[in-house]
Amino acid sequence: MDLTLSPEYAAFRDQVAETLKANAHLAPGPDDKGLKHPKRLAWQEFLIREGLTARTIPTEYGGYGAEPDILKSRIIAEEFARSGVPRPLAGQGISMLVPTLLELGTPEQKEAYIERTLKGELIWCQGYSEPGAGSDLAALRTRAVEDGDDFVINGQKIWTSTARQADMMFCLVRTDPDAKKHHGITYILFPMDTPGIEVRPLVDMTGSANFNEVFFTDVRVPKSGVVFEVNKGWQVANATLTHERGMLGDPNATKARFIELVELMKVETVNGQRLIDNPVLRDRLMTLQAEVYAMQANGLRITTNRLKGEAAGLAGLIVKLQGCELNHQIAALAIDALGELGILYEEGEHLRSGGAWQWRYMYDLGLIIGGGTAQIQKNIIAERGLGMPREPRLARS
Repeated sequence: MDLTLSPEYAAFRDQVAETLKANAHLAPGPDDKGLKHPKRLAWQEFLIREGLTARTIPTEYGGYGAEPDILKSRIIAEEFARSGVPRPLAGQGISMLVPTLLELGTPEQKEAYIERTLKGELIWCQGYSEPGAGSDLAALRTRAVEDGDDFVINGQKIWTSTARQADMMFCLVRTDPDAKKHHGITYILFPMDTPGIEVRPLVDMTGSANFNEVFFTDVRVPKSGVVFEVNKGWQVANATLTHERGMLGDPNATKARFIELVELMKVETVNGQRLIDNPVLRDRLMTLQAEVYAMQANGLRITTNRLKGEAAGLAGLIVKLQGCELNHQIAALAIDALGELGILYEEGEHLRSGGAWQWRYMYDLGLIIGGGTAQIQKNIIAERGLGMPREPRLARS
């Protein structure tokens, strides 16, 4: 593979780098918290206007409207990682639902939701997993019964990220209980303030309620929220999950985290010695660097598949597994390198990076083990003779 950029793409890289450098002062800082903080929304609007996010989404839906160019999109992602400038808004709505609606949504759904979601004005949560339907998602039992122009929903979802902050949910419900489990499922959109919805926070090992339980009691939602067709939600769900794997396994996000670790090890010291000058720690850092390069190479492989119009196959399947595990290992090295300071988590004068490394370490571990996804992927890889160790299959979570 020839990785040399043509003059056109080299000039484009320089342009993106200069734009990010010249406007970094507009970006939100660590104290600008909240999904709808004005600085976060203003930064997102600037990035859309400059074509640095939502680049290929049509202008009528709030995007930049550029022609698809996989290499330019990759260059933009790489420059965000290299510069350390805050990345565009992402999350379940922007990264997962928007591309699903562009592919399968009605004109009315695209008009109603895409632009507001891209701008961060609408926050979404994902109503997929249930007690007894985690790894085996098709076993879901949340029921939706037709009643005139509406569905009436009863049931429960679990592990629902951002449910307390969300304005909307994209949800899987069972609309034909007599069909085979992968059939009779419908993908539907509705507001989270609909009467009958109760959200209960679930505190995880980070000490925060990053997940939630959601209960539905006679929740009445219009049929106009159905994406694609009634009873054909499994197809829509898998389209969304494809985008989720890409979001959780972004090689440039991992590269940005690795660069952050390198900078930490350059400035932090133990007994007057920089962490990066410690041969044992430096060896671990170099091992992780090799893993980051391997992850980027896999990303280039997927890019090549897309340029050829081919399916990525196993290369695309492993990105979530690879990304979550590598992110966890990067956080682990940061904690180990900081020594006694690495175990600090709550507020205090000796806390480093606001406790971000400790939070990432625990949160990424949850992403690895959640729902049995990592074990299932490793089993598939082992079955295909690609050398990763086989692990016992999990029952439903």
